[in-house]
Amino acid sequence: MILELADIRIEPGQQAAFDAAIVKGVETVISKAKGFRGYQVNKGVESPERYVLMVFWDTRENHTVDFRQSPAFRQWRAIVGGFFAAPPTVEHFTLLAKSA
Repeated sequence: MILELADIRIEPGQQAAFDAAIVKGVETVISKAKGFRGYQVNKGVESPERYVLMVFWDTRENHTVDFRQSPAFRQWRAIVGGFFAAPPTVEHFTLLAKSA
């Protein structure tokens, strides 16, 4: 399994609207993508305009090819892109260890 980690910064004062938009975008668009296995969104406490989106995929290619190169990616960006203060930083990870 692959973890996609997206560090998202939004425009100040848009948190309530973005909270709804990011959940809508994941649940109505990303969750339908090939290889999607789940997600988690974390919201900054010290930096309220910062969000960390974690999406779990079967393979890296499910994200980088199957999703990013599909019309669904444009749908996702149409829902959340207007909130971005800068393009998100996105990286992929594999699990090394976890607690019980």
